[in-house]
Amino acid sequence: MPETTWATPSAAVTSMVEHVLDLAATWTAWDGTPAHVDDRVYTPHKAIRRVADHMIDHLAEMEARLAGEEPQPDHWHASAVTTEADRASFTAQDLDEARSRLTRLARIWAARLDALTAAQLDHSPGDGWSFRELAHHLASSTYYADAVGDLS
Repeated sequence: MPETTWATPSAAVTSMVEHVLDLAATWTAWDGTPAHVDDRVYTPHKAIRRVADHMIDHLAEMEARLAGEEPQPDHWHASAVTTEADRASFTAQDLDEARSRLTRLARIWAARLDALTAAQLDHSPGDGWSFRELAHHLASSTYYADAVGDLS
C-alpha cells in the first residue's frame, strides 16, 4: 500500500483497516496451520489482535501528547507471543467482531486526525513521530494481516 495513495493521514489508517478486513474476510477458511513469517508465528486472531493493539497503543500516545502528558509506556507482548486464543479457529462471528472493532478504531483515528491542523499533524507536541508520520506508521500494520494472507 504505497504512501502516495493516501490523500490524508486518516486515509492511511482507514485504508489499512480496509485492507486488513478484506483479507480477514477469507480467514474463515483457515485450516489451523499458523503462518511462519520473519521468525514469528501468525494466525488470523493474532493478526487482528496485533492491528487493534497497535492502533490502541498509538492512539493513547497521541492523546497523551495532545494533553501535554507523557505517554504511558506500552507493555504489549506484541507479536513475540502467540496465545492459545490466537490459535482458535476464525469463524464468521469472529470476522463480524473484527469488523466492528477495527472499523470503530479507524473512525476514532480518522475523527481525531481530521480535527488536527496541518501544523499539528506535522509539528506535533511531545517526543516521537509527528502525528502524520504516526498515521503512516500505523498503515504498516497491514504486515500482520499480510502474514496470514488471502486464504480464499
